[in-house]
Amino acid sequence: MTALHDLTALEQADAIRQRTLSPVELAEHYLARTEALNDTVGAFITITPELALEQARAAEQAVIDAADPSELPVLHGVVVPVKDLQFLSGVRCTMGSASYDITPFGDDHIVSRLKQGNVVMTGKTNTPEFGLPCYTEPSVALPARTPWDLTRSAGGSSGGAAAAVAAGLAPVAHGSDGGGSIRIPASVCGLVGIKTARGRTSTGPLRDPVGEFPVNGPLARTVRDAAALLDVMAGAFPDDPYPAPPLPPGETFLKAAGREPGVLRIGRVRTPLIADSEVHQDCIDAYDSASMLLEELGLVVEDFTPAFPDTMVPTFETIWSVLALLTPVDPAREGDLMPLTRWLRERGARVSGVELAGAVSFARIISRGVIAAAASYDVLLSPTLAQPPVPVGNFTAGGDPAEDFARQKAFTPFTALFNVTGQPAISVPLHWTPAGLPIGVQLVGRPYDEVTLISLAAQLEQAKPWLGRRPEIW
Repeated sequence: MTALHDLTALEQADAIRQRTLSPVELAEHYLARTEALNDTVGAFITITPELALEQARAAEQAVIDAADPSELPVLHGVVVPVKDLQFLSGVRCTMGSASYDITPFGDDHIVSRLKQGNVVMTGKTNTPEFGLPCYTEPSVALPARTPWDLTRSAGGSSGGAAAAVAAGLAPVAHGSDGGGSIRIPASVCGLVGIKTARGRTSTGPLRDPVGEFPVNGPLARTVRDAAALLDVMAGAFPDDPYPAPPLPPGETFLKAAGREPGVLRIGRVRTPLIADSEVHQDCIDAYDSASMLLEELGLVVEDFTPAFPDTMVPTFETIWSVLALLTPVDPAREGDLMPLTRWLRERGARVSGVELAGAVSFARIISRGVIAAAASYDVLLSPTLAQPPVPVGNFTAGGDPAEDFARQKAFTPFTALFNVTGQPAISVPLHWTPAGLPIGVQLVGRPYDEVTLISLAAQLEQAKPWLGRRPEIW
């Protein structure tokens, strides 16, 4: 028998609009699964049954009152949890830190967009402290684990969101990505994860991070679900400093998922982009398999070997360490911070204003060079990660924050560059190892061109479907 969580988000939304599925029944189903499985996968920091049921009842009433339910928002009544780096009015926000526990009186802009889409929020998903590392093992919650192997990390910093979707605790989830934080957990949890173009979604109103690296985006089991959630999330607010150009009238990301992308020129990149890392054979196999599939689909695939200045990595690290300082911490609570956070904040505190301005300026120069170098390609292909999913505790095992950070760079040498350039990127789960671990591949688009990425990803999904794969915990 098909369970409610077997349905895709769009199937659930269709059933709600057809009045064959109650949003309240759907919310209760996911709340029950979350209660049963959250301690196993570490998906949520805070569960919000009262809010979820209130939103579900309102969604149900809207369907009853609607003259034409087909005009309701695309994911009306569907469960979408929010990452615990974002403010959701009246719900505690920890940012994954023992030093930070507040109940905000207002919503972040991205949460406002979700509320406008009439989704149901079952809670705040697990995240590492201030979203800084690529794994989700905060002091305020259990580690987020990939449901494909519960001894292994769900990645980060959107690890809780990915664990929730991969374990069937939500059909889709909100995530954010400042250096790979959507694509990393998507890869290790067997999901689709979209890092949106800079300005496609709002990061306001209270946090405008230096360097403009972080963006919001969706995590989902299918490309169409991810595209639908992006339609809900997308759109600038009047106070956004770098709004992305809107889609043409009548265009949606979901429509893009239903179109062939046409004959594209793909530049494939296997050399790690920001670290001197060895790429694991499983990740090479995924990359090579994706290359062959693209060629079989009639696309032009060529090797692309970009050259980047040696100063690119320290430039990113300078900005990242200052980002670690931008979340205010009561001086009396500094001792509650995790070792990596303290190390990054101490490093950031040593950066002068001139050094920071120079790093931000140089990051923009690098971006222009990268975009120009890849201008002849419609899409770039790379591994998402340099390694398969790693055990929980892998990064912190040595006890040295500097070693922790070095291991993270070796694990994720393909993702952060495109936060610097602001280009959209997507990780798709095209490969599984013989041991049953998911391995993602990354597709990177031209500036602001999520539409082509989504069309191509949907074509790959149709050619090599992955939805039928489910972890044992499912």
